[in-house]
Amino acid sequence: MGLAGQTLICQVPMRWSDMDAYGHINNVQVLRLLEEARIHAFGPPGGTGAEGEEPPVAVFSSVKPGTQALVVEHHVKFVETLDYRNVPARIDVWVSAVKPASFTLAYRIHDPLTGVVCVKAETVLAFVDTHSGSLLRVSEEQEDALAPYLGAALFS
Repeated sequence: MGLAGQTLICQVPMRWSDMDAYGHINNVQVLRLLEEARIHAFGPPGGTGAEGEEPPVAVFSSVKPGTQALVVEHHVKFVETLDYRNVPARIDVWVSAVKPASFTLAYRIHDPLTGVVCVKAETVLAFVDTHSGSLLRVSEEQEDALAPYLGAALFS
């Protein structure tokens, strides 16, 4: 849980091809699972893909044209092995920090059958103007949308 704020719970399918030779989800594919949860929770980047369902929090899908949401940093800790299963992994997502020009999402990936936390991770994101390459400030509207999900950081 996010400890203080609300937590978004995403069900993300594991693919057969995500598995490594040991039967675990490959560490690189874990980042894909995080991306899928992030997009499920906050929407696909504005102007990409075709219409679909509205995300719970439209932070990415509501950006103005000429704006990109970019990953600045990932911090991933593998707590237990995440074995391939033919059922979706449960991924808890919340906001662990909002700064003037970036925000951080926190995640916990659970084994879908045992509920054991297998991965803890955080992703720092920033908005960038595609024309100038300049970093953009997190807007008041974005802060307001993220505020209900603000909770504890996983890493210091």
